[in-house]
Amino acid sequence: MITRLLVANRGEIARRVFRTCGSLGISTVAVFSDPDADAPHVAEADLAVRLPGARPSDTYLHIGRILDACRASGADAVHPGYGFLSENAEFARAVLDAGLVWVGPPPEAVAAMGSKVEAKRLMEQAGVPVLPSLDPEAPGEFPVLVKASAGGGGRGMRIVRGAGELAREVESARRESASAFGDGTVFVEPLLENARHVEVQVLADRHGTVWTLGERECSVQRRHQKVVEECPSPGISAELRERLCEAAVRAARKIGYVGAGTVEFLVKGDRVAFLEMNTRLQVEHPVTELVYGVDLVRLQLEVAEGAALPVTPPEPAGHAVEVRLYAEDGDYLPQSGVLRRFEVSGEVRVHSGVESGSMISPYYDPMLAKVIGYGRVRGEAVRKLVTALRRAKLHGVATNRDLLVKILTNPAFGAGDTHTGFLAPDGPLHDVSRDVSRDGSDDDLPVLAAALAMAADNRRRAKVLAGLPGGWRNVRSQPRRARFEEAEVVYDPLPQGVTVISAEPYEVILERDGVRRTFEVARYDEDGKVYVDHVGGCAELTPLPRLPEPVEHVAPGSLLAPMPGSVLRVEVEPGDRVTKGQAVLVLEAMKMEHRITAPSDGVVSDVHVEKGRQVEAGAVLAIIQEETS
Repeated sequence: MITRLLVANRGEIARRVFRTCGSLGISTVAVFSDPDADAPHVAEADLAVRLPGARPSDTYLHIGRILDACRASGADAVHPGYGFLSENAEFARAVLDAGLVWVGPPPEAVAAMGSKVEAKRLMEQAGVPVLPSLDPEAPGEFPVLVKASAGGGGRGMRIVRGAGELAREVESARRESASAFGDGTVFVEPLLENARHVEVQVLADRHGTVWTLGERECSVQRRHQKVVEECPSPGISAELRERLCEAAVRAARKIGYVGAGTVEFLVKGDRVAFLEMNTRLQVEHPVTELVYGVDLVRLQLEVAEGAALPVTPPEPAGHAVEVRLYAEDGDYLPQSGVLRRFEVSGEVRVHSGVESGSMISPYYDPMLAKVIGYGRVRGEAVRKLVTALRRAKLHGVATNRDLLVKILTNPAFGAGDTHTGFLAPDGPLHDVSRDVSRDGSDDDLPVLAAALAMAADNRRRAKVLAGLPGGWRNVRSQPRRARFEEAEVVYDPLPQGVTVISAEPYEVILERDGVRRTFEVARYDEDGKVYVDHVGGCAELTPLPRLPEPVEHVAPGSLLAPMPGSVLRVEVEPGDRVTKGQAVLVLEAMKMEHRITAPSDGVVSDVHVEKGRQVEAGAVLAIIQEETS
């Protein structure tokens, strides 16, 4: 029996495993890097061991230090979570060689699926349908997909539509894969565009029983990373579901699988093609848990202890949808900084690695939380999610909350018409005529609420004549207005038809056309922002000072760092002529490569950084003098 479990991971998955351990009476051990010293998963474990350093290679990817942590804490078992070392056969062997219980599949199974090239060969032998592998130097057809042989999560993956891009994208994929997984091997296969990404949950014990717990639809993706997942898939027939589950069982039996795993497929029409097998728990496992009424982490632990599964799995009931809440801007660029407020409530399940006040580090994946809705039918699950997301209080860093609401309320999504091109520029989400994500709230009311709350706060803080109304004049020459970077509003006199029911520094209630709306207002001196939460979402506003201080102006043509990161490569020198869209340099942040490109044709007049340098968001990277005709 397992008595003390170390989770070789961080964030929400560590907390998720700890919750199940608590219900089973298993003592828990967290490991943490220096940036994670104050993270919630550290505080929630019974014991915690520091892994000195910040970078994953020095901490969560360092096998020796994690085994040292096991010895120091007295752990007798290891759960790898997902990501990091979860699909590393060497780590699995090292854990077993140390006499510990490995909560995962046999190292041989991990190794068999650890190389996607080898995995495809084995799946062909097992009768599982696969896409052909192409020559990385001359694939002979386009478009193609360059993929990392190791790892996943969209890292080391590139779409190539022409021969002229091939060499550059293959090299970029190799670098990113080597950085993320320690293995730069890539392969190329045909791109099956606008297919569904469907995966089957498997669970196997040591006694020969292999379960399939239905399928998950994971087609809505950005940068090849999943954003929305659901169970069951809205676009899979009973006959196709049976084919997928049979293929998943053949895959698991072929490699002698034990534990929880996922077999992923592309589905287009009646065509099915094996993508990969993830030899670990998936990020999206909660949707399966809700539909099948199981705790997959508990089953993992029981199988690791040698228990036998019942002959048949439980029957499904209802529908579950999960969204991944990321710290990222509208261009999918990861964000870092202090998450000043994090509150997600309602009839949903929330798995998060953060809390109010958490520091979002540039060293790790930018996912803040998973929010999962469950209902008797799909529409009910979606409705619960939309309501929870709109009412969530998320202050301090940009998030993809608005994108998630837009996806969930899009008619194509509502109809189950999803595919891997859903978020592409020509996909359903970008058809403005189909966007029904707005709740009908007046755009000006959150700004007006912010102005009234700030005025009330100013009166509360007043040291003299505090009894006079704010902005009082015995001869008024102009209306009172508030200016923000994003908008400007006149709040005295009030806009026509608006009545103030109450206006306090932190809450304003307004009525227009007989409808009352409540606005919660929060201000943070650290960043000067004002956040107005209301039933339709949140307005983030930046007040403009009445008498602005002189500011340092950035030279025209400056390329600014969109996020903190490390300069991976500089591709130009002063004096070089560049064209619009040409790569100037490459930043590495949150385990991904980000290409910084020229905004227009011009000449590079200065380069302010060099390879290996750490830069902060907003730092000037280079200056390009635009060419004029």
